[in-house]
Amino acid sequence: MSDLDELFEAAKAVRENAYAPYSNFLVGAALRTPDGTVYTGCNVENASYPVSVCAEGGAVSAMIAGGRRLIAEMVVIGDAALCSPCGMCRQRLKEFGTDHLVVHVADLNGVRRSFTMDELLPAAFELEMKKG
Repeated sequence: MSDLDELFEAAKAVRENAYAPYSNFLVGAALRTPDGTVYTGCNVENASYPVSVCAEGGAVSAMIAGGRRLIAEMVVIGDAALCSPCGMCRQRLKEFGTDHLVVHVADLNGVRRSFTMDELLPAAFELEMKKG
């Protein structure tokens, strides 16, 4: 199994754990750090929508809790062909990735499109901080 296949399968599996009683739109995300560690997350909705958690945010939080700080690659899988990260998640991914971070957008059948971080958020807000 390729590294991308492994991320796809991890995102697909965690998507099944999503809590989405309001939208019924399940999303899963899996990221890989440069050392090969995989972290996953799923969307968790709340009746107060602004406090909901996106799948990407859950995966990033798991990575940070695991002591890592840099994303090498990510897969986001949802019910739509192009379930790309929302604006808040794009900024979150930028914080822990590079302009060359590749985010693969998938549906249940496979990856539909791949974006670099620079394509997803070309004019990101950025502070000069050391990553890694």
